[in-house]
Amino acid sequence: MTGISETRIEAGGLSFGALVAGPEDGPLALCLHGFPDTAHTYRHLLPELAAAGFRAVAPFSRGYAPTDVPADGRYQTGALVRDANALHDALGGDERAVVVGHDWGAQATYGAAVGAPDRWRKVVAMAVPVGPALAGSFFTYDQIKRSFYMYFFQNLLADVLVAANDQAFLARLWADWSPGYDATEDLALVRAALGTPENLAAALGYYRALFDPARQSPELAAEQLAVSGVPPQPTLYLHGAQDGCMGADVVGAVRDALVPGSEAVVVEGAGHFLHLERPAEVNARIVGFLTS
Repeated sequence: MTGISETRIEAGGLSFGALVAGPEDGPLALCLHGFPDTAHTYRHLLPELAAAGFRAVAPFSRGYAPTDVPADGRYQTGALVRDANALHDALGGDERAVVVGHDWGAQATYGAAVGAPDRWRKVVAMAVPVGPALAGSFFTYDQIKRSFYMYFFQNLLADVLVAANDQAFLARLWADWSPGYDATEDLALVRAALGTPENLAAALGYYRALFDPARQSPELAAEQLAVSGVPPQPTLYLHGAQDGCMGADVVGAVRDALVPGSEAVVVEGAGHFLHLERPAEVNARIVGFLTS
């Protein structure tokens, strides 16, 4: 990976593994990944951000090796929001910082941008819409079908079944979500990040925390509430036209929800992992938006 190095960051009581690129004195560009994925998902974007002068950092999310499995077992979205803002502090971020998120990383991005607007100058989110648009689409029949895995993960058998046959379940998700994309490289990286029972349980814990109040912390209530809001910053939203995880018909509602100066774009010929499937187009849109 040209120009990308590995590091560790102590933030918010966790030790994060991360990939970094770009000048140390450049504005922070924090890039947050989703499920079932890793920080390597930004291997195409990090060098482009670095070339544009950013200090681009992609951490492995809590519970994804080599980042710590949190001792408190907290995986609700508010914890991810708090992690993003703690990483901003630990990395010396200032008001020039920008945040980029895909999938679960998009949710963390919205919450960080809403809850701490002085930290983040611009926002980029991919594949999971902003709160009001998500609320309007998530419980349609078609989306419930696409989201079957979320409900399946509530069953404790999921820990065994998802791990079976070298995580074949996750390979099928990638194939369904980004039809035609060869995820061989990505899946090897996912198996490394979620290869132990503890790491896999952590990744599934993100979904279990959605529906189980016992897995949620009242201390994270403010961060949790922020996720449902709309970032006050200019926001670029990108969604693959063939996304098999969440339908692209949500983009219109996203466009209506975002503040002036924002953009919402459907990327043709791409699915859920659009930044890996169409890196040249997606990178150009992201860097152009963040530097404009």
